[in-house]
Amino acid sequence: MKTEQIYLDFNASTSIAPEVAETMNPFLSRHYGNPSSHHWAGEPAKEAIEQARRQVAELLGCAPGEIVFTSGGSESNNHAIKGTFFALKEKGNHIITTQIEHPAVINPCRFLEKLGAEITYVGVDRYGRVDPEEIGKAITSKTILISLMHANNEVGTIQPIEEISKMAKRHGILFHTDAAQSVGKIETKVDELGVDLLSVAGHKLYAPKGVGALYIREGTPIEPFIHGAGHESGRRAGTENILLIVGLGKACEIAKKYLGDPGILELRDRFWEMLQGNFGGEVVLNGHPAHRLPNTLNISFAGRVGSEILARLDGVAASTGAACHSGSVELSPVLKAMGIPPEIGMGAIRFSLGRTTTIVELKAVAERLKEVLNRQRRR
Repeated sequence: MKTEQIYLDFNASTSIAPEVAETMNPFLSRHYGNPSSHHWAGEPAKEAIEQARRQVAELLGCAPGEIVFTSGGSESNNHAIKGTFFALKEKGNHIITTQIEHPAVINPCRFLEKLGAEITYVGVDRYGRVDPEEIGKAITSKTILISLMHANNEVGTIQPIEEISKMAKRHGILFHTDAAQSVGKIETKVDELGVDLLSVAGHKLYAPKGVGALYIREGTPIEPFIHGAGHESGRRAGTENILLIVGLGKACEIAKKYLGDPGILELRDRFWEMLQGNFGGEVVLNGHPAHRLPNTLNISFAGRVGSEILARLDGVAASTGAACHSGSVELSPVLKAMGIPPEIGMGAIRFSLGRTTTIVELKAVAERLKEVLNRQRRR
């Protein structure tokens, strides 16, 4: 009998919501005009893009003109970081970020170091949370940008963005947040967060892959990421991908009704209770117990290897926090920065829940985990 497939990797990617797919469908056949063309075929395409821009802006609480459509979270992060550096390098060359950022932030910073940028990579505590005082200590007269993720993709820890953004504003420093994991899961109103730049990734909130957005506060100096014609008000050249953009817009519209819904949080906490009941002190929580995304549960099985457990969890899609290379186990940079001991970190597994997750699925995973670990104990 085939094992039921259970998807608990929503932080990696979501499915396309049915309403999103329905909204995209006409743009596969009927509305094919270039949105820059001023005729009967181009006008509907242009209006569709502007409607999507309004939908994204409403979710973020900003003006539609402050939204630039991109190819995804990675491009948005690259544009925010590189665009700020190239626009302000005469003013200063110092950027502050953290050790637990996504590679789409870390690697652009590494690239800019080759061009003369000075980057400070601030550490985090054992919960994966940065101390605002450490950010403050890193600020210099040459600091032009602070880039800090809103919520961590691996452990779900939410950062004190509001407090740090106030500090940035006092020093006249631009502030960017990578909100790929938080948009659609928790509130991400740009004025409440106090950010100048914010990155969105479509496939993290039930939109298609290959589309995202960058919020750029009006008046923020930033160099275009792609140079060419005057698309996106001259901020991102290239004919817009209407099909994916309308999908992102609809996904943002839908996301508003899920914000504040306790359903996923309750399921996550019940799942954690099941695992504690089954494994007691053998299972450890990674990430902040309170300041954490409502859908994210990163746990470690002490003294075990998460990838080996996951490989035996037939049909369960989840992620591990350590990689195996030639018999050795290497912790992720996030767990390493958190100071997680290797004997704990190597047993890490991230379960991330979504809108379609059910308690029946979670009970099934808990039972499969018990079977797998019992078999390993008998060896």
